[in-house]
Amino acid sequence: MIENTITEKIIGGAIEVHKQLGPGLLESAYEECLNYELINTGLGVKRQVALPLVYKDIKLDAGYRIDLLVENKVIVEIKSVDTIAEIHKAQLMTYMKLAGIKIGLLINFNVPRLKEGIIRWII
Repeated sequence: MIENTITEKIIGGAIEVHKQLGPGLLESAYEECLNYELINTGLGVKRQVALPLVYKDIKLDAGYRIDLLVENKVIVEIKSVDTIAEIHKAQLMTYMKLAGIKIGLLINFNVPRLKEGIIRWII
């Protein structure tokens, strides 16, 4: 499955979750519901994927986790914050770099219209 199709399904699922729940919940609630939506569309999804940090020749378990890894091609980082900060974007880009994944979605569910809370990043 190509990445554009995957991201379209992820965004569609996120819109459905937001439509049902609205803003104001914890990130973990949105993650659980989005995971459910994506699995029901037939996508392969992994939750809370451990992401080791390699520094020079040392592999460190620094506790980093990818919220959702979809089809091993797209990282989804879920937020429920007032405003997406630059550090949130940097976090997604770093996760993408460390995992060797070229496409990521940063989805902030704490917005009136979900369209305003989605950032698609390609490296």
